[in-house]
Amino acid sequence: MEDRSMAANSGRSLGVAGLAFVTGGVLGAAAALLLAPQSGRESQRQLRGYARRAETGVYELADKANEGMDQAFEKGRDFINDTRAVLTEAVEAGRTAMHREYERLSGNKNACQ
Repeated sequence: MEDRSMAANSGRSLGVAGLAFVTGGVLGAAAALLLAPQSGRESQRQLRGYARRAETGVYELADKANEGMDQAFEKGRDFINDTRAVLTEAVEAGRTAMHREYERLSGNKNACQ
């Protein structure tokens, strides 16, 4: 259960970091365009560079998020398989115990009659 909450928190952290990265990139680019004493062409060239770096960062973040989700799904699958095995053993043990008790009680009834 703790693993699942940690995975959820990790996913949220990646989302917040990605949003902060993109927002920072946009604000930085806007500030650079407004404050830079340069020509329009030079501003466009810089803006394209900022956009490329931001795009690369977003793709890297998306790859990390996908890796995190894959790991979370794998852990969830393992948890379900482990739980299924434990429950199967418990049900079988219960059936065996019930069968033994039934046999014991059936034997006692026959002895009393």
